[in-house]
Amino acid sequence: MVLLLLRNKTYYFETMNRFEQLNKLSDRDKVWDMAIVGGGATGLGVAVDAASRGLSVVCLEKNDFAKCTSSRSTKLVHGGVRYLKNGDVLLVLEALRERGYMKANAPHLVKDQAFVVSNYSHWDNFVYMCGLTLYDLLSFGFGYGRSRFVSARKVAEYLPTSVKRGLRGGVVYHDGQFDDSRMAINLAQTCIEQGGTVLNHAPVTGILHDASGRVAGVKCRDAMSGEEFEIKARSVVNAAGCFVDDIMHMDSPAHRTMVTPSQGVHIVLDRKFLQSDYAVMIPKTSDGRVLFAVPWHDRVVVGTTDIVCPKAEEEPRPLREEIDFILGTASLYMDPAPTCGDILSVFAGQRPLAAPKKEGRSTKEISRSHKIIVSDNGLVTITGGKWTSYRLMAEHTVDKAIETAALPRCKCTTRHLRLHGYRPNPDLRDHMYVYGTDEERIRAMIAADASLGERLSEKFGYTAAEVVWAVREEMALTLEDVLARRVRMLFVDAREAIAVARKTASIMARELEKDEAWIDEQVESFTATAKNYIFVDTAAR
Repeated sequence: MVLLLLRNKTYYFETMNRFEQLNKLSDRDKVWDMAIVGGGATGLGVAVDAASRGLSVVCLEKNDFAKCTSSRSTKLVHGGVRYLKNGDVLLVLEALRERGYMKANAPHLVKDQAFVVSNYSHWDNFVYMCGLTLYDLLSFGFGYGRSRFVSARKVAEYLPTSVKRGLRGGVVYHDGQFDDSRMAINLAQTCIEQGGTVLNHAPVTGILHDASGRVAGVKCRDAMSGEEFEIKARSVVNAAGCFVDDIMHMDSPAHRTMVTPSQGVHIVLDRKFLQSDYAVMIPKTSDGRVLFAVPWHDRVVVGTTDIVCPKAEEEPRPLREEIDFILGTASLYMDPAPTCGDILSVFAGQRPLAAPKKEGRSTKEISRSHKIIVSDNGLVTITGGKWTSYRLMAEHTVDKAIETAALPRCKCTTRHLRLHGYRPNPDLRDHMYVYGTDEERIRAMIAADASLGERLSEKFGYTAAEVVWAVREEMALTLEDVLARRVRMLFVDAREAIAVARKTASIMARELEKDEAWIDEQVESFTATAKNYIFVDTAAR
């Protein structure tokens, strides 16, 4: 526990120091209540829930927190407007309530986002106004704002770059917008503050079983030192996302593959293609998907796609057909229309979906709701769902783990548990709002050492202090950890991220006491990864 005095305010906080977290695993005789495999939205949510109930918890992530799916979302906290069309009212109702809790518990990360649905027929005005009014009613006091019809003139005012020809009006509705990987970091910090243990870059290599064959813990390896651990635990939760089948195979080699990965791609454009604080929701596309264009970190995120993938990948690559779909659909609503040359960054993520019953079913038809499976050996696996429902998924999972392993029964407390950094009404004009109350500590570092106020890039406000903070307080160990998930430069401008790679690695090296060879290795590795975020139009060559 650390005490800090800033501006006559007293702050108490638990440090997120990786050495201290790793040291907690050194007691080989300790039996934990719960070992969690996976440090994305689901795994960290489970860790926070279990720790806040007083259970002893260790959460292990093989790479970095939110490395895969959980850092590559559309950056929305939403109830799922399109699920209403399918009649999934209960799913929407559930998500809308969770949307409300998410904003209440992390107002420094989750904010109201107004969307405009541009309509080119009077019938669409009527249909979407009715549907979005129902959406508001289902929120039952958890709403972010009321939907309303607006004229074609108002649509053009709200969205200066919208296609004006044939415009008949629109509907404004409200959902939430957030920074996904920053939310993951705050969940990890919250877990530690609740007495739990979290560790990144610690892949699980096996499942332990007792004499009767019941799960009894996990084997893991510290990827930094190579040291191996056997962690005894009364219950094991598999929250490995698209890789849950790998963990289930460790528990039972006869396990049949359960998850079908679905790939979603987003492109990032300059703000000039939106010129507005309003987001765009396109409810009808050529293949029935919904497309969003959302303002985020002074850029515009446009997506997503939804295609079946043959296997799960940590760094999936976008397909040309996905890029064409996004650009083609956006061109019907944006003027000027974006082209391949306007893409600042492109990122692909994979969602874990329950496998279809029949071959050939598109991923749009596979359920997005979460599923909990308990193996014959007592391994609890959670899969499916989405960021908005992470807290409820965690509650259900911990309830099931308690039942399965006969752990002490205690009530879930996370509905009203404020996350680390909680700060209401942040200044959204400053990019550092995502740090919440930690912002003052970072600014105090700059006040003590002016060199830490130096920007990494002239294009962005990210500073050296944020790099140092990421290493000291947020378990960032690699250049990718910093530039992809602590500050979001890789996602907002991949080329600029490559340009500042060496400068950033040098700052990290001083903190981590690494040499020039480490810097070279990090820059080379990061550059290779970052090139996947740069779209090269080979057809134009």
